[in-house]
Amino acid sequence: MERSEAYGFSAVMSGAFLLSCLLFAAVNRGQRGPYMDEAFHVPQAQAYCQGRFLQVLRGAVPWDPMITTLPGLYLVSVGIVKPVAWLCGWTGSVVCSTGMLRFINLLFSAGNFYLLYLLLSKIHQKNKCTTLRSLPP
Repeated sequence: MERSEAYGFSAVMSGAFLLSCLLFAAVNRGQRGPYMDEAFHVPQAQAYCQGRFLQVLRGAVPWDPMITTLPGLYLVSVGIVKPVAWLCGWTGSVVCSTGMLRFINLLFSAGNFYLLYLLLSKIHQKNKCTTLRSLPP
């Protein structure tokens, strides 16, 4: 990555993350409780967040039949939220709140933006090589 390209990417990434944070704050202020499909996902994610893995697997916490996706995001949420909550001294309802679970998606959006950048860089790098090879000697 060239220096100017790195600066440009950092600026765009920072701007996109700032915009996402502003939208996140506005949505969380306006809609505190679960919204749309969050009504299905939040109780399941909270069960995982509270460490009730075996109860979910055994059926003590019923799996909502409206959910058709694997619990990967729930598990990643636990892997991120629990250590951060421990470091910050958070307890109780803050740790597994709807807002905290939404924040995990905000972090994933930043990661997706970076993956998109890597893919586009790879594609354009191939295009540069193809263009250089097609030039006459």
